[in-house]
Amino acid sequence: MNPSVSIIVPVYNAEAALRRCVESVLNQEYTDFELLLADDGSRDGSAALCDQFAREDSRVRVFHKENSGVSDTRNYCLDRARGRWLQFLDADDHITPNATKLLVRSAEENACDLVVSDFYRVVGKRVSVKGDIDEPEVLSREEYAAHMMENPADFYYGVLWNKLYRRELVERHHLRMDPDISWCEDFMFNLEYIRRAESFFALQVPIYYYVKTKGSLCTQGISISKTIQMKLTVFEYYNQFYKSVLDEEEYEKNRLKIYRFLIDAAEDGAVPPAAPRLGSERVLASQSALRGRGLLFDLYRERKLLDYCLEPVARKNGLSLSEARLLLHLRQSGESSRRELADLTDLSRGALSMLLNRLSARGLLSVTETRDPEGGEKRLEAAFLPAAETVLAHLEEAWRDVSSIRLNGLSPAEREQYEVLSEKVQENIRNVLQ
Repeated sequence: MNPSVSIIVPVYNAEAALRRCVESVLNQEYTDFELLLADDGSRDGSAALCDQFAREDSRVRVFHKENSGVSDTRNYCLDRARGRWLQFLDADDHITPNATKLLVRSAEENACDLVVSDFYRVVGKRVSVKGDIDEPEVLSREEYAAHMMENPADFYYGVLWNKLYRRELVERHHLRMDPDISWCEDFMFNLEYIRRAESFFALQVPIYYYVKTKGSLCTQGISISKTIQMKLTVFEYYNQFYKSVLDEEEYEKNRLKIYRFLIDAAEDGAVPPAAPRLGSERVLASQSALRGRGLLFDLYRERKLLDYCLEPVARKNGLSLSEARLLLHLRQSGESSRRELADLTDLSRGALSMLLNRLSARGLLSVTETRDPEGGEKRLEAAFLPAAETVLAHLEEAWRDVSSIRLNGLSPAEREQYEVLSEKVQENIRNVLQ
């Protein structure tokens, strides 16, 4: 049976970073993929490393070929890919553990042809998030093209590696990279793909680490005249794209925006000096705590797993992790006192009140308090408003992810036995604490 996703990585003299790249793929939560490593005539140890990965994991397919450049190498892999979806990486970059899962889930749940995601830009030990589209719904070709027109030379739109493509569409129109172009060749492929695609979705979660080590055209030794010629060629593609997507009136109205492409350089955004240090951008767990044994270590790992699954939901919906965690608790706990809710969420009462006020101000919920008829503590009841519907769906999805990760590899019988034993353990605890 063919895999769902073909992940394509051209490899050329990438020995220093290749292991990190490949391991980030092989350690994906989503496992139904093939990894195509194409050694483009490397002169270092990259070829041997590729072969080692293929021996150790049956999902890895390795190809060795004469050096012909990154575009021709990607085409070589496209001719051999078998998945329904296509994902690309550069060999000196890497992806988050949930990258492929989030891309495929977004594509399938929204029935779209292209998913584009935010990404991390890494320079040295600093990292920043790069994104462009904030709309949470499926976009038409015209809507996506309108966003792209505002930032015509942005990496977000131009590159391959922050996107998921439908292979059937690529093959039906035999879309390939132009090996004669070494500037914005990814963008030209994207333009041709967008012309054939109908629906688009922007994933507002950074899933790719773009490590800034690549050289510019100038550092690649390409002459100024050839650079100008390539830019003109790419612009003509860009210009023709908008002529085909827009009607004549809209094209004339936006001609100046379209021509901006000629003066804009391909940009990936700068990392500000005060950007967070690499390693602090995501939920990470202490390595010693991951290996530790005992109740406290178990509770720590459970909490970190929950935060790990809630993090994409928080980013996607513009929430802090604490807000996402609180919303999930409110969804699952129902009515409670402020003291009980503060205990459940591990928040001070002051922090709890602040978060409740912020969530109420966003129109996600309304909070009412009633006095216990028997004179006990006031009871707090949170009612979710219509604006919270999407957030709640994402939270339920995250909770299913937690369960899936915890029970991964267990047979149906083992899962059933685990549920029975877990309930018995919880019953013992309740009997002591009540």
